[in-house]
Amino acid sequence: MAEKETIYSSSVKYDGIFSFKDFYKFCYEWLTEETHMDFVMEGKYEEKIKGDEKEVVVEWEGQKKITDYFRFDIKVKMEIKRLKEVEVMQDGIKVKANSGSAKIGVKGILVRDYESKFEGTAFRKFMRSIYEKWIITSRIKQFEDYVASKCDEFLGQAKAYLDLEGKR
Repeated sequence: MAEKETIYSSSVKYDGIFSFKDFYKFCYEWLTEETHMDFVMEGKYEEKIKGDEKEVVVEWEGQKKITDYFRFDIKVKMEIKRLKEVEVMQDGIKVKANSGSAKIGVKGILVRDYESKFEGTAFRKFMRSIYEKWIITSRIKQFEDYVASKCDEFLGQAKAYLDLEGKR
């Protein structure tokens, strides 16, 4: 059985003006292009309308095979509250945008032996523990750092995008 370890878990919040459609597209493209995920799947997209406001919840899961033994899983959850359409002046022109509160959470998971090659017998499990403890300890640390840096970079890019959009 594959061993999953959450390496990174963090979130950012933003209140202000932004384009939800553009932000959604930016985040999805960044995940697929910058992290080179094998796939990113939308597990949930939920909208609740309350008067002239919406609440939106989006959940994505992605996977990237790093080696035959290690895999990088990422989970992203966006919660948008009080989302409503507003008009703002941009370069002297009225432009439609959104106003609301956004919370973006990211979990980075390092999966070891994701194909369960070391499963089946007690001897194989013992060999796996020896392999991880004495042979590949530095590689484990290297991949943990990789997962944490990619997740942190994604969250930083999402926050920077929202900050820039809000200042336009």
